[in-house]
Amino acid sequence: MIKQSKINIADTNVALIGSDLDKKCRLEKAQLEEQWKVAGKKEGVLIWRIENFKVVPWPTAEYGKFYDGDSYIVLHSQKTGSANLKHDIYFLLGTYTSQDEAGTAAYKTVELDDYLGGLPVQHREVMDYESQSFLNLFGGTIFLLSGGVDSGFNHVKPEEYKPRLLWIVSDERKKVRVEQVALATKSLNTGDCFLLDAGLVIYQFNGSKSQGSERIKASQLATQIKDERKGLPKVQVFTDGDSDIPDEFWKLLGGKGPIGSFVHHDDGPKIEKTLFKLSDASGKLIFSQVAKGKISKKSLDTNDVFILDLGYEVFIWVGLKSNANEKKSAFKFATDYLQQNGRNQYTPVSRIMESGENEVFNGSFDN
Repeated sequence: MIKQSKINIADTNVALIGSDLDKKCRLEKAQLEEQWKVAGKKEGVLIWRIENFKVVPWPTAEYGKFYDGDSYIVLHSQKTGSANLKHDIYFLLGTYTSQDEAGTAAYKTVELDDYLGGLPVQHREVMDYESQSFLNLFGGTIFLLSGGVDSGFNHVKPEEYKPRLLWIVSDERKKVRVEQVALATKSLNTGDCFLLDAGLVIYQFNGSKSQGSERIKASQLATQIKDERKGLPKVQVFTDGDSDIPDEFWKLLGGKGPIGSFVHHDDGPKIEKTLFKLSDASGKLIFSQVAKGKISKKSLDTNDVFILDLGYEVFIWVGLKSNANEKKSAFKFATDYLQQNGRNQYTPVSRIMESGENEVFNGSFDN
């Protein structure tokens, strides 16, 4: 499969959420979307994939598995102290998704938000850079697979399964992810775990320096795949350097060769927590730093919009009395801020309304 270039957030209309363009996604239109009729009615997770500008339900059996060529909308509804349900809406952009799919996911997220009363927390997620709150919806780990809607999605019998190599890796924040990588010996390394899924045989390759959490997740995944195929596959486990690694394992990878050394996976440069304010009280929009390091929640003002940079995630806090200009410009200022400061443009960005704050946001303040 020939992959297209990685998605460039700056080249999509994702940053324009809240602009005049989103008038297309107001409540009247949201009420016409057939898929929203089941949204937010009960606790749990619902997932849709964007297919040809349409919102299509993702098979329940595939929850937690996503293709890097697609875009998705994930709704998480849960009960709070009151009788009402609290909602989080994630739009997940595949590494190789098209600009049209990314834009549709973004605007449909706004539409769903409108349908649910405008109070849900909105999260922009990009594959490989998911927030912990998103991963927690699926037990802490998601499976990122190659392909997408253009390549089709079909269930196959295990004996017909095309071999694939899955990489199980964790970073310094203990986030474990599963990602499909090139079926080649050079993809292996001594610091992580891998599953070579050959249909009726599943090989678990543990790097000699891999972490316990990675080995546990690899074993769980192997068991899950086996169960999905009615127990037919056999699972073989070994560590790099073992003398009894099957020849078939190397054959499937294109031949035996040197194994890469341990690589430390981190979240990028450490960023000091910073709070910014977006306000047009002076007659024009001004984006200014309010605090850095230790930050009090008292710094927030209901009349304005604030952007809290935690390094690994960015929050947009919308004051209840902020005006339309501030609200519609917030997402663009947040994404422009990341780009202008040389930050990873794929950093998770979440928009949260005053009085609708979540635990991660509230826990980020010092008092």
